[in-house]
Amino acid sequence: MADAAQQLEPLVGMRSLRVLARLLDYPTEALQAAAPEMIEILDAERRLSVAVRGALMEWCQRTLEADIMDLQSEYVALFDRGRNTSLLLFEHVHGESRDRGQAMVDLMAEYRAAGFELDAHELPDYLPLFLEYLSTRDEADIGRWLGEIRHILALLTARLEEREADHALVPLALLALIGAEADVAPHRQTAKEEAPDYTAEALDEVWEEEAVRFTAESDQDCALQSAEGRRLAERKQAVPSDPVKIMPGSGPTDRTVTDR
Repeated sequence: MADAAQQLEPLVGMRSLRVLARLLDYPTEALQAAAPEMIEILDAERRLSVAVRGALMEWCQRTLEADIMDLQSEYVALFDRGRNTSLLLFEHVHGESRDRGQAMVDLMAEYRAAGFELDAHELPDYLPLFLEYLSTRDEADIGRWLGEIRHILALLTARLEEREADHALVPLALLALIGAEADVAPHRQTAKEEAPDYTAEALDEVWEEEAVRFTAESDQDCALQSAEGRRLAERKQAVPSDPVKIMPGSGPTDRTVTDR
């Protein structure tokens, strides 16, 4: 991601999307310091219901008051162990197949056409990065993109709810923006019945099967794999849909998040 001095100021779209992006980022002291401003931005987002806004603001307050080491430990346990709660969107659709590589290329082309430049350490389908991109778009584009990934957001919400993670509020809020909160219900039973993929036993199985992947069928696939590896190492310390409209509400606040 860009650091604070270089961050892209949204000219259109919704600044609340940047707050949602930050809430899915690896927790830092800078994120904690930005919590009061994030609360202000969320409070001004009238496209979200009072209940959703309230839950998000309470989460921001808990983040502000929590021990940073606890937050980081919880984050790693939630997102860096297993794939069911991955924040890489296309992993939920394509897994590690070559189709994912092509989807990455297509999304990268969309970013570049819009003048949105990526940090070399992030994959284009990393959800916080994707939300930063959406925060620069108009409401028609935001609605179109959220409509195209609504099935992923619904499944991710159900899985994060099953883990009792506050982070479930982010994909749920994104669904709420397009009036699709009900999409989550069909996935809750599936999430409940899924075998945990984050236990030591499950992780050992994955390492045994995929310890080293020497069979990438193109240089592009290799590049994508190494990019994902860099992202995880550094942090270690699609089906077209009908057009979807954003729920009506007052315009976004003029403030922006400065935690990065």
